[in-house]
Amino acid sequence: MPKTRLEKIASYDEQIAQIRNLQKQERQKHNKEERAARTRRLCSRHGLLEKMLPEIITVTDEQYQAFLEKAVTNNYGRDILGKIIAQTAATPTPQGAGSAANPIITPPATKSAERSQDEDTDEGNGTRVTG
Repeated sequence: MPKTRLEKIASYDEQIAQIRNLQKQERQKHNKEERAARTRRLCSRHGLLEKMLPEIITVTDEQYQAFLEKAVTNNYGRDILGKIIAQTAATPTPQGAGSAANPIITPPATKSAERSQDEDTDEGNGTRVTG
């Protein structure tokens, strides 16, 4: 039995609604996978930081933020990150490979003029004051 034009239109509308629902479901799956990947990445990276600096566990969120700002958001920290990214781009290593292929980058022996301006010290004994 041939369909009328109105029945065909209704059929197409139903197909469009089904496809939109499939599209919505796929977007939801994609967003869920991205959230899970981000959560794994955050936990993994913070776990590494706690492993390297166990005393970080006891600091407050404000102290943690101040630490990250001073440790990472300076020219030295940006230079190290740039070198690591450039090195990774030049010689891709499989995920999970050890750091044997990557040389250890050590901090400079002396402070640069930029770094010493950012740091506050206790003039009595030269120890660093946080705050």
